[in-house]
Amino acid sequence: MSPAVLDRATVAPREAVEDLGTSPGATVPDPVFGATDRTRGTVVGVVITLLAIITRFWDLTHPTDDGTPVFDEKHYVPQGWQVLTGGGWIEDNPAYGLVVHPPVGKWMLAIGEGLFGYGPMGWRFSAAVSGVIIVLAIYLTVRRMARSTLIGALAGLFAICDGVLFVQSRMGMLDIFQALFVVLAFAALIADRDQVRARLDRVWREGRINDSPYGPRLGFRWYRFTAGVMLGLACGTKWSGIYFVIFFLVLALGFDVAARKAYGVSKPWKGVLRRDIVPSVSSLAVLPVVLYLATFAVWFRAETSVYRYVVGTEVGTGGPFAWVPGVLRSFWYYETGILDFHAGLTNAAGNAHPWESKPWTWPMGLRPMLYAISYGPDQCGGGDCIRAQMLVGTPALWWLALPMIVWGLWRMIVRRDWRYAAVLTGYAAAILPWFFEIDRQMYFFYATAMAPFLVMGLALCCGDMLAAAGRGRLSQTRVLAVLAVSLYVGLVVANFAFHWPILVGAPISDQLWNLQLWLPSWA
Repeated sequence: MSPAVLDRATVAPREAVEDLGTSPGATVPDPVFGATDRTRGTVVGVVITLLAIITRFWDLTHPTDDGTPVFDEKHYVPQGWQVLTGGGWIEDNPAYGLVVHPPVGKWMLAIGEGLFGYGPMGWRFSAAVSGVIIVLAIYLTVRRMARSTLIGALAGLFAICDGVLFVQSRMGMLDIFQALFVVLAFAALIADRDQVRARLDRVWREGRINDSPYGPRLGFRWYRFTAGVMLGLACGTKWSGIYFVIFFLVLALGFDVAARKAYGVSKPWKGVLRRDIVPSVSSLAVLPVVLYLATFAVWFRAETSVYRYVVGTEVGTGGPFAWVPGVLRSFWYYETGILDFHAGLTNAAGNAHPWESKPWTWPMGLRPMLYAISYGPDQCGGGDCIRAQMLVGTPALWWLALPMIVWGLWRMIVRRDWRYAAVLTGYAAAILPWFFEIDRQMYFFYATAMAPFLVMGLALCCGDMLAAAGRGRLSQTRVLAVLAVSLYVGLVVANFAFHWPILVGAPISDQLWNLQLWLPSWA
């Protein structure tokens, strides 16, 4: 990611930045870090959070498969219960099968099951809480990026109304937990960007910016450390968290170069190499790996952990690695077993699923997932009903993904809009790596981590429309822009409400069920 792209703020005129050294009037950014209307921002945040709570927790205990989990809940919910009840917070019963993901997501499930028991509320409580936190984090992050409570509120509302985030927040699966940690890591990086610029601003105004050609040392960066912790937890939930480690590290270093350039540091690149790269790599690359390994501490400690003692049975005691302690060889066997499972889950190996999809279909949600379906005499208009739960991205949001990406790339490259650079980096981390494993069996729920960045990007697009109209001379232009954004927000809410029955598995008639299936690929 070019640092020039990250060098320029774009919303409020106070954030406009001239390239230093290109004109006698070159300036640094005005010290505006986040929206300034704190009281209004707090009130709006509370409202957004309450809406998220209502939608995520409403009738959370449905649907079920005759009182049992649905879809992939059947794998992870029992594993969470085993973690909770088996002693030591470990998986120690291979009979449950598919022990192919790290433990953090199953710990999250176990928390809910510990509070509410082995039932639908227990299975889904932690997921619902995570879904609420994601909505709030998206609101706060976009509010900070756009310097606008309004645009932050739009992002929060879009997150509430997105079918993918909504459904995954009501399922005892792992993907919503990974999305939670990814969004929190992203939020911490955006907060770190503001904090670093505030420190540089203070040094510049004190006239000390060129005490060194590399710029000042920035001290310990707690937000960046927090981002590393969240990335470690994302990896500890699913291995695909490593993609975000790589992409976010590049983004963070780009932020650092851009910040030093913006405040007139003589040698910004060398400044980052000397001042920032070691602590950044430590926080955003080394720390996640260490934390990932730390999540297996209970595995190392327990005597009954899955695969804990395979040396001498599955693994020989001799060979060139006989000097390696048995516990480490057992751990290696465990990890390579996870890798072999995923590597073998390919179409070429004969693995197929009727609801499989490939990543090029994800941006527009062309192939959703059917999680549950049943038929019964619920007397919907005098006939039998269908209860179906589908993972469907709200079309009013997902079908604008490609225009959002194109607009974001233009803003990023031509207008040097750092906000889109950040959002598209997260979006790319969630989808691009999957194109390198195209033969693998994949599903639309893998796109859960894309959804937060989609709604952020769309909210920023709405903000651009309002900002452009606000700079116009004609009041009619401003009115039309406000009307267009208002109509679009209304469309998103109406679209979410229309698809509500198939997002929650509510009973509907055959006729309404057919109206819900907007594309042939949805059937």
